[in-house]
Amino acid sequence: MTKIEDDYLANHYIHKSNWLRAAVLGANDGILSTASIAIGIAAASTTREPVILATVAGLVAGALSMAAGEYVSVSSQTDIENADIERERQELEEMPELELQMLAKIYEKRGLKEETALTVAKELTEHDALGAHVRDELGINEISEAKPLQAAFASGSAFIVGGTLPLLVVLFLPLNELEYYLYGFSILFLAVLGSIAAKAGGSNVAKAVVRITFWGTIAMGLTALVGSLFGVSI
Repeated sequence: MTKIEDDYLANHYIHKSNWLRAAVLGANDGILSTASIAIGIAAASTTREPVILATVAGLVAGALSMAAGEYVSVSSQTDIENADIERERQELEEMPELELQMLAKIYEKRGLKEETALTVAKELTEHDALGAHVRDELGINEISEAKPLQAAFASGSAFIVGGTLPLLVVLFLPLNELEYYLYGFSILFLAVLGSIAAKAGGSNVAKAVVRITFWGTIAMGLTALVGSLFGVSI
């Protein structure tokens, strides 16, 4: 990687989008789903043990599910990308002139004059025909390219970190009105997560915090309602 490319990555955030998306999703789901399970059980329980058991089970199952889900979904995206790349390779072999004209039209639509667009298309085709079509026709590049293992690890690890926070609340805070403690601390955890994610991605912190806490409140509130509606003691 050249110095210019290093400087670009240092000043922009798009190269973080894949792993950051997976990590934020994992941490958010870890906090939210684990806290929601704990709140639902706490609302219907008079002892701590069932809450701890449900929270730990939710944490383990959720982390494995997030990692597996990310791997499968991103792998599916990779399969689609590879299939398109192979199709493009065949088209370049079977109808190179048509593909050249198609590439030129893409550059022309982006603002180049017809002659300039054709010249650029020819030069890029001579340099790396498949690379040019993959990048400019299919929209696949090193930044947007799907990475299943990276996404799975980021999502699963972040879920464990996020889910451990409500578990600590369950373990150490008073059982009396535990669901309220869980709600309050979880909103705090979500706000911190939203702030960190926004700063890492270079986006608006306040907007991210409001968004993540709003939907977190709805999710945990509905789960607590479900738990209390059972009207039984565990």
